[in-house]
Amino acid sequence: MKILVMGLPGSGKTYLSERLQPLLESAWFNADKVRSMAGDWDFSEEGRLRQSLRMKSIADFESSHNRIVICDFVCPTKETRKIFEADITIWLDTIDEGRFEDTNALFEPPSKVDFLIKEWNDHNHIDIAKRIKENV
Repeated sequence: MKILVMGLPGSGKTYLSERLQPLLESAWFNADKVRSMAGDWDFSEEGRLRQSLRMKSIADFESSHNRIVICDFVCPTKETRKIFEADITIWLDTIDEGRFEDTNALFEPPSKVDFLIKEWNDHNHIDIAKRIKENV
């Protein structure tokens, strides 16, 4: 199962993923760490598509071995989300603007998500993990 934790930079993707991972006993891949390993800090449209394919490849590998995998990354456009093909999408809609103008300009809010977080509380991650486990 592939879980996409998406949102603008600074919305709390990593914070949520870090808390979900032990509850789901899953693999977890953070976009910045994956970009660092790949040595690829290209944020052009082509670079963002490449990153989505990279995250998909990692997630598909884990999923093919019957693991739940969390990938947290901006995944800013309909096309990048289509490439990734998440089984579950969690959108952190907690901020109006991220810290990068180019990302803000191209970010397309998703039309369908499984979980929407508008504000933080002490049990978001617990509630989401419980609902995911009920449906696995």
